[in-house]
Amino acid sequence: MIRKNAKIVRFHELGNADVLKIEEEAIPNPIADEITIKVDAIGLNRAEVMFREGQYLESPTFPSRLGYEVSGTIEAVGAQVTSFEVGDKVSTIPAFSIGKYGVYGEFATVPEHAVVKYPDNLTAEEGTSIWMAYLTAYGAIIELAKAKAKDVILITAASSSVGLASIQIAKTEGLVVIATTRTEDKKQFLLDAGVDYVIVTNEEDLEDSVNIITNDKGVDIVFDPVGGSYLETLANATAHQGIIIEYGALSPEATPYPLFQALQKGLSIRGYTLFEITKNPESLAKGKEYLFTKFEEGALKPIIDTTFSFDKIVDAHKYMESNVQKGKIVVTV
Repeated sequence: MIRKNAKIVRFHELGNADVLKIEEEAIPNPIADEITIKVDAIGLNRAEVMFREGQYLESPTFPSRLGYEVSGTIEAVGAQVTSFEVGDKVSTIPAFSIGKYGVYGEFATVPEHAVVKYPDNLTAEEGTSIWMAYLTAYGAIIELAKAKAKDVILITAASSSVGLASIQIAKTEGLVVIATTRTEDKKQFLLDAGVDYVIVTNEEDLEDSVNIITNDKGVDIVFDPVGGSYLETLANATAHQGIIIEYGALSPEATPYPLFQALQKGLSIRGYTLFEITKNPESLAKGKEYLFTKFEEGALKPIIDTTFSFDKIVDAHKYMESNVQKGKIVVTV
């Protein structure tokens, strides 16, 4: 049985990280297809920052929970659960409403379809760091772009958890990887992470640099979470019949459509979120199998930047917003 009260994170208004509050709540037993997990670690994602700011795909209803990823041990299961048992070591896949099933807390309750066992060779901190980042990258590179060996991919915001997951998957598939970073500080880190070329955008012209690297051909694939007016520059750097996959909206600017570049080059410019994969049972099953195998083999391994204790959740969010991290931010419970 679940203990009566547990600490959770909630917020009662939109705002900066300080709106996050640690509160106590009675944790009910799971019903129907729900599973309750005693949480060991929480993986933070940029989506959660956008959600508490009111800039996400869904809007919070106050007071609101938040959070997509945890790892831990199953504490209880609903009557309709068939794939898991109490005591199983699991993590969560972002396949639910962040407001309804937010997982920041000592316990998390989510639907069965959002629960998965993670490989035994990963720690709890690593187990909570894999599904959002690597499924996002898998869906873009493997499912949408249908990347093949020797394709050239440009990964922006490359030192983020999704960026690093994309680098690892792309290199596993034999792609040539170009990464961008705004400053010199992260260049060596990205080279050590396996990229073939790094473009420091505060010092180098992206289009010129891509043309030098590709002998004026351009890149076959662009994977970008920023958007904004820079999309036009990315379009200029993309090869004929290349694909640009936009998976975020970090830029505060509007994102104009680069019509003339798209017409001249026959570009595909594609909006994309992880939920295309998680809401499609066939795609999700293929993605889980692909990633589980790669993690077991050691071909993929999450990079954790920093861990915070649960009582420092506000500090963890502030750190994420600083953009200095290189990999995943994890909160231990």
